[in-house]
Parts: sequence; C-alpha cells; structure tokens
Amino acid sequence: MARVFITGSSDGLGRMAAQLLVEQRHSVVLHARNQERGKQALAAVPQAETVVIGDLTSLAQTRGVAEQVNALGTFDAVIHNAGIGYRESRRIATEDSLPHVFAVNTLAPYILTALIHRPKRLVYLSSGLHQGGDASLKDLAWEHRPWQGQQAYSDTKLHDVLLAFAIARRWPDVLSNALEPGWVATKMGGAGAPDDLDAGHRTQVWLAVSDDAAAKVTGEYFYHMCRREPNPAAREAQLQDTLLEACARFSAVTLPK
Repeated sequence: MARVFITGSSDGLGRMAAQLLVEQRHSVVLHARNQERGKQALAAVPQAETVVIGDLTSLAQTRGVAEQVNALGTFDAVIHNAGIGYRESRRIATEDSLPHVFAVNTLAPYILTALIHRPKRLVYLSSGLHQGGDASLKDLAWEHRPWQGQQAYSDTKLHDVLLAFAIARRWPDVLSNALEPGWVATKMGGAGAPDDLDAGHRTQVWLAVSDDAAAKVTGEYFYHMCRREPNPAAREAQLQDTLLEACARFSAVTLPK
C-alpha cells in the first residue's frame, strides 16, 4: 500500500485519481482550495485519509499546504494535479501580483516540491499544449507581453515538464515524471473534449504507485501509460535551472539540494 497526496483533488482528474487509488487500497490525502470544497472532496472519496486546505493562487497558502502535508508524515508519492486552464481572457493578478495561471500551474508545484518532505515519486500533470510553450522563459509574470490566455497556459505546462525533468536530474533517488492526460471532458477541458475521460487519470496513478518496470523510470514524459517525446527544450538542463532560479525568486523558496 502506498500513501499518496494529490493536489486539486476536489473534482475532475484529481478526484478520479483519488478514487482509483482508494479502490486499489492505497492511502490518499486530498487537497481543496477551501473548506467547502474540502467537504465535497471527502464526501466524494470517503475512504480518503483526510483533506488539506489551501488556495494555490496564494504563495502563503501554498506554503501552508506544504506544512499541513508534512504534519501528516511522509508520502510515497505526490501527484501535482492542480491546474488552471487556458480560457482566461485577461491577466488575473493574485494577492502576490502574479498571473493566476502562473501561480497555480508553475509556482505551486515548485513550492510544494521544495517544501514537502521528499517522496519516492513525483508526478506532474502537463498538457499537449506544452509543445507550444515559450522556451525563452522571458516575462514569466506577463508584465510586458500582451495577455494571451492559451499561450500563458501552454507556457506553464512547459514549465511543469521542465520542473519534472529538473527534479529527475537533481534528485536521483526520486522518480520524477510528467504526463499529458489528453483533452478530456472535465470542467477545465469542456464538455466537447474528444479524448477518453476514463484513460485521463490512469497514467498519473500508474506512475505514482505501479511496480511495472515501465512506470519505475525518471525524467520521462507519458501519455496513456506510454512514453511520448516532449518539447525538446524540456530536456535542456540550462533551461531547467533557469526556471528553478526564477521560481525561487518569485516564491522566496529555495529547492533543496
């Protein structure tokens, strides 16, 4: 039995992953952005161990999520599932004056990776749209560029792959991988999304807990439990380090060696 923490697990793919894990008799800790959604998450997955609360748009609350998780002990895997989609028509600033999408999709997984006691496995949800992400890593906070919601989302999904691969390189004792779940009919994906919803949550569960040799790798990118080639920029160590340095500046959180 593995113990797994899943961000953004009050609905969508995160909840589906939690449900599959408890069906497989693993122990799961859920996450929701507020108390009401936390109650809904526990009602949907009553076999879950507990739920931690924190809004990942806030740097302070994200640090609080890490503190809550660490107070629960150690975990075998963390699935960085929480995310904001590509439909935001304007730059929405957080309480820290950062773009909403960047705070949740990029900085939150970085902060939680840095602060949560190191698990055996890390799983980062990306998207096929990461292929169009801006690999220059310039103007990450969208302070100078005209806002483009889909581009902002694509950038952050490239960041997630860069982060997964950076951790794989820096922490060889941790299995760190990224995946795309496909364009599926969740609240984020929309009702008309064409990919297989049932397959959308299975890769992250497989990477988190499976003893299959194919799942026990690190620094790889997956789609439906098969390796897929990511944006080639994601494998550039210099870009990975540049992103880590930028995240450290924005968050005032340093990634442990």
